[in-house]
Amino acid sequence: MKFITAAVQPAEDSWWYTLWSTSYDMGSFAITIPSLLTGLLLLILVWIASGLVKRLLARRFFPRIGLSHGASLATAALIGYAILFIGLLTILPIALPGFNLATLSVIAGALSFGIGFGLRNIADNFVSGLILLTERPIKIGDRIEIDNLQGMIVEIRARSTTVRTNDNVDIIVPNSQFVDNRITNLSHNDNRIRFRVAVGVHYKSDIEEVEKALLEAAENCPNALSEPPPGVRFLEFGDSSLNFELRVWSEKLQPRPNAFVSEVNKAIWHSFKKNGIEIPYPQRDLYVKQWPSPPDQPKSRS
Repeated sequence: MKFITAAVQPAEDSWWYTLWSTSYDMGSFAITIPSLLTGLLLLILVWIASGLVKRLLARRFFPRIGLSHGASLATAALIGYAILFIGLLTILPIALPGFNLATLSVIAGALSFGIGFGLRNIADNFVSGLILLTERPIKIGDRIEIDNLQGMIVEIRARSTTVRTNDNVDIIVPNSQFVDNRITNLSHNDNRIRFRVAVGVHYKSDIEEVEKALLEAAENCPNALSEPPPGVRFLEFGDSSLNFELRVWSEKLQPRPNAFVSEVNKAIWHSFKKNGIEIPYPQRDLYVKQWPSPPDQPKSRS
C-alpha cells in the first residue's frame, strides 16, 4: 500500500505534512494517518470480499453439493465471520505498527471489562447467534413458535433473528431468546404438519357414514397429503352432537394454517351436504314441573 500513501502524501512545507508524518505512540504500538487510512481501506476490502464469498457459497456452491437453503446460509455466514476475523488480525499490524498478540490480550481484557458493565447483552446475543448457526436448532425457512409468536425464520444475523408472521410483519427477536427459552420448531426435520379439524354431527347420524364423508372431504382438498393418509377419530358424545376429529396432513400450506383449515372446513361442508349429514344447532330441553299460580286479580268496584 506504499503507492497509495505516496500518491496522497502532501508537500513537505505544509502543515498537513506535519500532521501526515507525525507518529502518535500509544504504548507498544504507534498510530499514523497513512497507516490508519491503509487499514481502513483494507478493512473495507475484506468486508466486501466476505460478503461476496458468503453470497457465492450460499447461492451457488452449497446448493450444488446438496445442502438445503437454511444450511447453506448458516454455513456461509460462519465462513464470512471467519474471513472477517482473520482479515482483522491481518490488518491490525498494518494499521497499528507495533501491534502484537500481547497488545491483543490487553484489548481483549478491556473489552471484557466493558462487556461486563454495559455490553453484556450485545455479547450474549452475538454468542447466541454463533450457537444458532453452529447447532442449527432453527434455520432459515423454519416455522417456529416462541412466546405466543408464530412465524417463519427469514434471516439470522449476528445479534438478532427476523421472524415473519402470516400478516407479513417482520418481528426482530434477540438471538438469546432462542437459546434461553423453549422453542417449538414446526418444521425442524420435516415440513409436513398434521392438522386436527373438529366437527360435530347430529345424534341420528350413522357414524360409519360420517367417517366416510370426512375422508372424502380430505381427498377433495388439493393441499392435503395422501401420505401420510388422513384419519378420523370419534372423540366424544357431546351435549348436542357426536364430536369427530379429522386429522389431515399438509406441506404446501403449513406456513398458512388458517387458510388450510378453511379449505378443509369447506370440503367437509360440501361432503356432509352431499351425503345428507346434518350439523346440529345447540339444543337444550326445558322441563317445567309446575306452572306458577296466577296472581290474585283485584276485585272490581261496581
